[in-house]
Amino acid sequence: MRSNAESPSPDTIAIVDDDQALRESLVWLLESVGLPTCSFCDGEQFLAAQHGGFGALLLDVRMPGMSGLQVQQQLVDQHSALPVIMMTGHGDVPMAIAALKNGAFDFIEKPFNHQQLIDVVQQALGSALQHHRVQQQHALLKERYQLLRPKEQRIVAHVAEGMTSREIAELMQISGKTVEVYRLRAMKAMGAANLAELVRQAVALELVPALSTTE
Repeated sequence: MRSNAESPSPDTIAIVDDDQALRESLVWLLESVGLPTCSFCDGEQFLAAQHGGFGALLLDVRMPGMSGLQVQQQLVDQHSALPVIMMTGHGDVPMAIAALKNGAFDFIEKPFNHQQLIDVVQQALGSALQHHRVQQQHALLKERYQLLRPKEQRIVAHVAEGMTSREIAELMQISGKTVEVYRLRAMKAMGAANLAELVRQAVALELVPALSTTE
């Protein structure tokens, strides 16, 4: 188990529960399958720590002081992407459902089935890894777009709006051939293999709104 003062690794599981015996049991179980852990006796201690780098959070619903739902709400308010697995006792299922509606990854009832708990934690780690990859891809896409020349940026947006090369040329008062040159240059810089991919990238960058399925 890592010290609470250390920066967690991306596969570290945070455990928040006021029951010391249960915390120690969970630490032993998770570390027995190679998952590092960091445990906290209450929500306040967890929130005061460097909790942004954890891979997943096992969070007790009922605790003295801040409840699990209150801790989760704090994470929601902070726009945290940390997958939260609520730990519930008998009769706490309605609270767990409320947590799911507020974005929790899953909940698991005490007493735990060890394999079920490990499986849920592994799934949460996989979800966190996928989210991190998506964020990295978006950051790279944004960086590539910002490196484009201003006219290339405009053309990307106009293409995504559905304008033809002729319409873009008239709007920007340049030749159609110049539009094609800028568009191809932008596609190469953005890593877009075709126009459809360039449009998807523009939507991802919010240069144009995504089409509504109701329209």
